[in-house]
Amino acid sequence: MSRLERDFFARDTLVVARELLGQRLVRLIGGTRLSGYIVEVEAYIGEDDQASHAHPGRTARNATMYGPAGYAYVYLIYGMHHCLNIVTDREGYPAAILLRALEPVEGIAEMQTRRGHRPLTQLTSGPARLCQALAIDRHLDGADMCAPEAQLFVERGLPVPDECVATSPRIGVRGDERALTVPWRFYVRGNSYVSR
Repeated sequence: MSRLERDFFARDTLVVARELLGQRLVRLIGGTRLSGYIVEVEAYIGEDDQASHAHPGRTARNATMYGPAGYAYVYLIYGMHHCLNIVTDREGYPAAILLRALEPVEGIAEMQTRRGHRPLTQLTSGPARLCQALAIDRHLDGADMCAPEAQLFVERGLPVPDECVATSPRIGVRGDERALTVPWRFYVRGNSYVSR
């Protein structure tokens, strides 16, 4: 399968968010492939997005969001859970897509070990669960997901027809009314791995 190249990510964030559905996220660990189809994402766009980490401007924590596209932005929430984003759009403009859920495909036994032998639908149905299952942490912040030697990358997967895609406001965000209501969460309708 072919890996997605930087040009895929260096486009309008909402277009990329929609098109990420059905693509395959891959994590290589010691020669083992852990992977799953992306079934839920959320977009965060610009400093005027009050739900975005970029809202206060560039900081040491959010510097990766400013590009270039195709890099991993990994952060820690609540002091214990990691979240994976993929940087999008043009360099210097802070935009990224949070990966919220995967449908596991490869390395499921390894994922179950990492997740305490949870049921299949609970392995990667949520951003923190996804990161725990695929051993994604802050060491991967700033990793180039388009590099030939990347241990974390996105491959072409299965196209998701428009009638199977749903949108909604983002989950658990704070900010003004716009931040709370923009339909920047994209997910595969009816997929049992979607987080909510």
